Amino acid sequence: MGADVILLEGHKMGGDCLNFGCVPSKALLASAKVAHVQAHAAPFGVADQVPKVDYSAAKDHVHDVIAAIAPMDSPERFEGFGVRVLREYGAFVSPTEVMAGQYRIKARRVVISTGSSPFVPPIPGLDSVPYQTNETLFDLREQPEHLLIIGGGPIGLEMAQAHVRLGCKVTVIEGARALGKDDPEAAAVVLEALRAEGIEIVEGVQAAEIRGKAGAIEVLAADGQVFAGSHLLMAVGRKPNIDRLNLEAAGIERTRTGIKVDDALITTNRKVYAIGDVAGGLQFTHVAGYHAGVIIKSALFGLPSKAKTHHIPWATYTDPELAQIGLTEAQAREQHGLRLEVARFDMHHNDRALAERKTKGFIKLMVVKGRPVGITIVGPQAGELISLWSLVLANNLKMGQVAAMVAPYPSIGELNKRVAGAYFTPRLFENASVKRVVGLVQRWLP
Repeated sequence: MGADVILLEGHKMGGDCLNFGCVPSKALLASAKVAHVQAHAAPFGVADQVPKVDYSAAKDHVHDVIAAIAPMDSPERFEGFGVRVLREYGAFVSPTEVMAGQYRIKARRVVISTGSSPFVPPIPGLDSVPYQTNETLFDLREQPEHLLIIGGGPIGLEMAQAHVRLGCKVTVIEGARALGKDDPEAAAVVLEALRAEGIEIVEGVQAAEIRGKAGAIEVLAADGQVFAGSHLLMAVGRKPNIDRLNLEAAGIERTRTGIKVDDALITTNRKVYAIGDVAGGLQFTHVAGYHAGVIIKSALFGLPSKAKTHHIPWATYTDPELAQIGLTEAQAREQHGLRLEVARFDMHHNDRALAERKTKGFIKLMVVKGRPVGITIVGPQAGELISLWSLVLANNLKMGQVAAMVAPYPSIGELNKRVAGAYFTPRLFENASVKRVVGLVQRWLP
C-alpha cells in the first residue's frame, strides 16, 4: 500500500504457529489419524491392521509440512513485497525508537507482534529433570514409552491423542478440569472419546514435585499420588514474549497477561500497537491475523477501527473436534437469563455422520431475540462447521437467514442448517396460531 516497513525477527520466521504450534501439531495428528484408521477399519468391511509406527518418520512428515509452508513466511517473500527484513530482536530505546542489533530505527508507528511462549511453572524438581514443551517436542525422535503430560487444555489433549495413537502410553495430569474453558457437556464428549482410546486423564490433581531422570520420570501430586513415565510434556499455558522489549523506555504498560491495549489495540504509547498473543487476549493465530487487519485501517489511513471478540471462533483438533464461538450455554444463561433460547441438533441424526460412523457429538445454539450469541460444536469437522457462525455473528445475522441456506446432501455441513431448523421447529409445529391459519387456508384455498 506504499508504506515504508521494517520487519524485525530475531528467531524463526513464521513464529510459534509455523515452527512449534498449529502446523506441526496438526501434522502429527494427521500421522496419528492414519495409524488409528488402520487399527479400526473392521466396521467398514476392511480388516484391522496393527499399524507399524515409525515415530521418527512421523516427525519427518511434520518437518516436511513445515518446510512446505515456510516459503510463505520467508524473508525473501517479504523482501519481494518491498519490506526490509532484519533478523534481529527489537528493543525500545525511546517512545519512537527501536534498537535492532546495530540499527537504531525511528518509526512513525510500531507494531508489537512478538507472540507467546510455553509457560513452565516453578514446580520443585522440574529444573533437574528433562522435559518437553511445544518448542522441543517436534524435534524429539525417540518414541516415548509413556508420556506424562501436565496440563489438560487443548495442547495437552491434542498431543495426548496423537501419541496414544502412535503407540505410546499417555497420562494427562490436570490441576482443575480438563478443557476447562469449554462447554462442560461438549468437553465430556471429547474426554470420553480420549479415555476410550486408552488415555489416562486425571483431573483436580496438582503436580507438587518432579523427580527422576531421562527415561524414568515421576510426578508427585499434592494428594500423594505418584505418576511414573518415560517422558514429560509441560502444557500448562502460555506467557507473552515481552521480556526483551524494554517497554518502560517507550512508556508502554503491561498487564498480568501481556501488554495493555485499548479497543483499537493501541498501547499506552499512542504510536505503538500490540496484536496477537502479546496483547493478552485470545491466543490463536487467526486472532493475530484479524488484529493485523484491524490496525491497518488506523495505522495506514488514520481511520477509527476497533477489535471485537464476539465473532472469534476457536477449535480443539482432537477426534472428535470441539469448537466454540461467542457465549457458552452457561455464560449465555448468566448474561441473558429468560431471554435465552437453546437449540440443539445431535450428530447421530446427520446421514453423512452415520455413513462415516462418526456420530458422537452435537451442535448447540444459544439465541437471544432471533440472533445467535454463542455456538458450541463437538464432533467431526467442528472446526470447519464453526466458520459459518463467525460470518453470522460478525454480520449480526438472524436465524431466518441461516435457515434459508441450502447445504449439499449428505454433508456434515447440513448440521448448521438443521440446528437452525431446530430453533424454528416449536414455532412452526407446536404453535396453535400457525395450525389455525393453516387450517383456514386449507379449508378455503381453491
